[in-house]
Amino acid sequence: MLLVPVVALSQTSTKKERNYIKEGNAMYNDKRYGDAEKLYKKALQENPASDVAKFNLATTYVRQSNPNDTTKNGILDQARKLYEEVGSSTNKQLAAKAWYDLGNISYNQKDFQKSIDCYKNSLRANPADDQARQNLRLAQKQLQNNQNNQNQNNQDKDNQDKSQDKQKDQKDKDQNKDQNQNQNQNNQNQNNQPNNGMSKDNADQILQTMQNEEKNTQDKVNKARMRQMKSGRRTGKQW
Repeated sequence: MLLVPVVALSQTSTKKERNYIKEGNAMYNDKRYGDAEKLYKKALQENPASDVAKFNLATTYVRQSNPNDTTKNGILDQARKLYEEVGSSTNKQLAAKAWYDLGNISYNQKDFQKSIDCYKNSLRANPADDQARQNLRLAQKQLQNNQNNQNQNNQDKDNQDKSQDKQKDQKDKDQNKDQNQNQNQNNQNQNNQPNNGMSKDNADQILQTMQNEEKNTQDKVNKARMRQMKSGRRTGKQW
């Protein structure tokens, strides 16, 4: 990331504003970013519309921030807001620098699509910026790599899911096969076991035999009674 403070000022800037910005630039070059920040803020107090002061203040925020900071209203977020304001400046060179630095912030945070958009805006403002064009190609390549990796991960996941489904189907088939085999074996064992019970034909036959025996017995009893009755009539004995 190439960050440099802007020195050139418009003719409408005040003397105090110009002095604060020059002093801030000196502090910035000495890497005294906190002191430079204070001076740029004083310049903005003199001229709240100063795009140069906004841009330079944003560069101090970036220098003092953690590139991985995504906290809303954090120092890096403040820098981003200032750059976006400068991006709409009528000063095309300054607007191009603001979009370029915004692209760098997004690139460092691995938001490659957003960095691509920023670099394109930078090139619209300054088509001659070869560095912005080179960074644009790098961001596009990184985005393509990410998309390829994502597609590969999705494909691997689909293949894994299909493999798991296939294994589950095979497991279910094996379980059903084992259950059928066990059922067939149980049926075969039952068929091979001796039948200790009684079939309907055997029961009917036994019942008929018992009925015949009972009839014979009743016939004998009846015959005995008849003989006894005949014998009683012959003797004339009274009971």
